[in-house]
Amino acid sequence: MRIACLGGGPAGLYFAISMKLRQPDVDITIFERNKPDDTFGWGVVLSDETLGNLAKNDPVSAKTIESHFAYWDDIAVHYRGTKQLSTGHGFCGIGRKQLLLDLQARAAVLGVGLEFEHNVESVAEFAKGFDLVVASDGLNSATRTEFKDIFKPDIEMRTCKFVWFGTHQKFDDAFAFIFEETDKGWLWAHAYSFDDTTSTFIVECDQATFDAYGFGDMTQQESIVTCGEIFTDHLDGHALLTNAHHIRGSAWINFPRVLCEKWSHENIVLMGDASASAHFSIGSGTKLALESAIALADYVTEKDTLAEAFALYEEERRIQVLRLQSAARNSLEWFEDIHRYLHLDPVQFNYSLLTRSQRISHENLRLRDPAWLESAEKWFQTRAGNTANKVRAPMFAPFKLREMDLGNRIVVSPMAQYKAVNGSPTDWHFVHYAERAKGGAGLLYTEMTCVSADGRITPGCPGLYAPEHEAEWARLTRFVHAETAAKICCQIGHAGRKGSTNLGWEGMDKPLASGNWDLMSASDIAWAKGNAVPRAMTRDDMDAVKAEFVAAAEMAERAGFDMIELHAAHGYLVSSFISPLSNTRGDEYGGSLENRMRYPLEIFSAMRAVWPAAKPMSVRISASDWAGDDGVTPEEAVLIAKAFSNAGADIIDVSAGQTSTTGKPVYGRMFQTPFSDRIRNEAGVATMAVGNIYEADHVNSILMAGRADLVCLARPHLADPYWTLHAATAIGDRDMAWPLPYEAGRDQSWRLADKETEVEKV
Repeated sequence: MRIACLGGGPAGLYFAISMKLRQPDVDITIFERNKPDDTFGWGVVLSDETLGNLAKNDPVSAKTIESHFAYWDDIAVHYRGTKQLSTGHGFCGIGRKQLLLDLQARAAVLGVGLEFEHNVESVAEFAKGFDLVVASDGLNSATRTEFKDIFKPDIEMRTCKFVWFGTHQKFDDAFAFIFEETDKGWLWAHAYSFDDTTSTFIVECDQATFDAYGFGDMTQQESIVTCGEIFTDHLDGHALLTNAHHIRGSAWINFPRVLCEKWSHENIVLMGDASASAHFSIGSGTKLALESAIALADYVTEKDTLAEAFALYEEERRIQVLRLQSAARNSLEWFEDIHRYLHLDPVQFNYSLLTRSQRISHENLRLRDPAWLESAEKWFQTRAGNTANKVRAPMFAPFKLREMDLGNRIVVSPMAQYKAVNGSPTDWHFVHYAERAKGGAGLLYTEMTCVSADGRITPGCPGLYAPEHEAEWARLTRFVHAETAAKICCQIGHAGRKGSTNLGWEGMDKPLASGNWDLMSASDIAWAKGNAVPRAMTRDDMDAVKAEFVAAAEMAERAGFDMIELHAAHGYLVSSFISPLSNTRGDEYGGSLENRMRYPLEIFSAMRAVWPAAKPMSVRISASDWAGDDGVTPEEAVLIAKAFSNAGADIIDVSAGQTSTTGKPVYGRMFQTPFSDRIRNEAGVATMAVGNIYEADHVNSILMAGRADLVCLARPHLADPYWTLHAATAIGDRDMAWPLPYEAGRDQSWRLADKETEVEKV
């Protein structure tokens, strides 16, 4: 087999080495357009995991490479005159030039042909002379460009500007993140040692700061001088250096996020940055290249045809690439949105940075550096007003809204039960909610409780529009207050165009077979094909419904609820005014966001006026319609949250979607938390995070990073009413109060958990 590798970077070189190890007789040549020792980066970063993969694949080259490594275990974050140091991260750096030279030497020993200063004009013609062509020609891949109609690359230029420098200042004690505020804006550096004398020093900033400094009009030397002055306190008299003399102008660039729809064509296959890129802030570009090289060599060797090998390569490696790209995207977006976090205390800022990619979680950080995490947890508890001076996980920190004190940050999210009779909660509701109130959560929510019979979603939905409803809810709140430490919130809403539908398990959002009632909404747009068309609300309708919300709020107070929430999300009536997908009105209640918010704010203000000043109110919003610019966007959600906050809302319950059948949500763990993060840190409003949160680790990561103030869990509480107590047991917290009759079960649970921990240590 004749094989050509286009591009002599780590991907191409390591593939050639890997193929020679598997098939020594293969004829393989690397074609590189530059000289052997040309390189335009400085150091590259590899993790312990990647080092293990290299050692397993080729112990000889791994040993040579490792002899040139600079190791570090710590990450140092320099921010607002402080230095936060955490350990246990296990990385190493190596000069890109040294890595290439090591791989070139190994490839030559194995019989790989190396042709430098060889530029291929037409890959299509070139490929005719080989059985296999591996296009490892980098971020600016000529192969990808030539076959763009086949590979269909999605190239997204990210917003931050960066420039890659070197320096003889030694950052050999830690990987350093350095944040500097100047009169023209913030800049930050990613700095790490990669040999005995040199460190990488990447400088990054947003477009506004870039423009304010005029970096685009500077020469490289002028940029070096300017950046050296900005970071002078960290360079200890050393200059910044460049090895990108081949580039005209300033050498500042935007990072291109690359992902190709297809990775192969006939006998040509893409590898490394040519097929997919990962942002440098998580140091995984070289990892992807090397591990993809190993995989492709395996598949070409194992499979009978290239078509089979390519199919498996794309199937298997795409999963790993997408996983790393997701983490890299989280990381780069954290830096792009850095202004969102610059108000955070250095401890929380450091935690937010360390966990930005979501690859490092709360408990993972505890494994890496228990001492630092314990100090951070103590900071969080102290800031939350915990006077017990005990170190506990963030989820067990107290929280106060007006005069309502919560014992912890866990919320039992609203979950429809469809068991009401004529709007009245039943024994089912009493048992359901009472059990969860005993389960340890700080705050318990009712399902959406409707303001009228015609405002119900289904015939099984509860309400607050009749005396018997008030009496049944009062029975529940009395029990919760007498027997538990939980507080209880009534979520109040009106189904609007999503009403008059089946019970959840009989066909979600499908209209009733009989007994339907009239619907109303912001506009006369049916929820979906087959659903009834609602009437567009008149001013009289709006006044009548507002009065129903007020009456429900008054009933909630008499029933003994600690808190109420206006449901302004998920496509129900109030939400239908906010979303342009359901509001096409031509009057003062339609059009601009300000107009679309007018009626929701009227309802909220009227409820707030009758709700006791000492008791908090929240609003649930859909922070995105998942419909791009056609619907509510995350940017608008910040304005929506601010508007409700200015009207007196104490906290925003941040959900997303369910506003239109055209929405296309992107699911995943904690998938809606970024909306909460944005609102909390841009609007300066307290938030609750929701959406596929199911582990204590998730909860603690969200809270400690400042992405929300409370965390809502729904399905976990359906499966386990005592989720909070069990989560506390699992993470070793022994300060949670159990119901007195259950203490024998608590003690056994603690003993079993402690035994399991001891076994794991052995």
